[in-house]
Amino acid sequence: MKKTAFSIILASACLLSGNALHAQTAKSLFWKSDGVQVEEIFSESGNEYKTVGHHGPAVENTHMALRIYFNDSGAIDVYSKTGRGMELEKYRWYPSAEDQEAYGLGCDEYKVGNTVGLGGIALWDGNNEVKLVATKGRRARVGETKKGAFAEMISYGVPYAGDTVDVRVRVDVTTKTRNATVTAEELNGKKVRFLTGVNWHEGEKVICGEEYICVWGVHPADVSSDPCPVGGGMFFSKSDFDAPEKTDDMVRIISKPASRIKTEIVAASTKEAELNSARRFEAYMEK
Repeated sequence: MKKTAFSIILASACLLSGNALHAQTAKSLFWKSDGVQVEEIFSESGNEYKTVGHHGPAVENTHMALRIYFNDSGAIDVYSKTGRGMELEKYRWYPSAEDQEAYGLGCDEYKVGNTVGLGGIALWDGNNEVKLVATKGRRARVGETKKGAFAEMISYGVPYAGDTVDVRVRVDVTTKTRNATVTAEELNGKKVRFLTGVNWHEGEKVICGEEYICVWGVHPADVSSDPCPVGGGMFFSKSDFDAPEKTDDMVRIISKPASRIKTEIVAASTKEAELNSARRFEAYMEK
């Protein structure tokens, strides 16, 4: 009896531990028409931006939520959080102003525009950016891992350099860090040049290090009626990319020919408790 009771207690403790662990990350994917959470959506058109919830598959950790747009853009967008609770599945990216005030919820403060946003992916043909135009369909997936959750988008049949390629963009969040890992991969092992980076707007402060990009400031009002300063940052390996280049709307980096690359992205906001100023965010990135 004692052994059985101990086993029950141990099993309960493990279950609670597992629940506590995954309460620090979450994922979400659903059709707007029914709101039912699913783990996968395939589209022959490759454009379900307007028909799926939060415009694509999404994940969150205790500091931010990230979504991958379900269209050709390859963009990753940010939901800036103020607290550490999981908000994505219940409030679905757009909490009301009343809920924000009552519960301290976050908001869509980040404006991607026509760029790949924060760590999104396009290709580079040597002269121009090549969007992930999916001629053979696009697949969105979300799921859990041992350490957290992931969201990914696979674009099939992307025209590139006289050929077609299949490109997966995956975002992983874990319980151990506020950073998220972005992995871009050509699924057939073909070497391509990936384009990624961090977008910026007029008036924002931009810093480029050897292996990081740091942007801080107010994004133009879009969903949020009263946008506040937010930070967007990226860590990368200089052995995998050319030096950062500042364009009119992006600090972009272009990979050397590769079938797979990884970066880490991070976001912050004046409304949060930790990296709530440009100075603190810059110090975090410089470390």
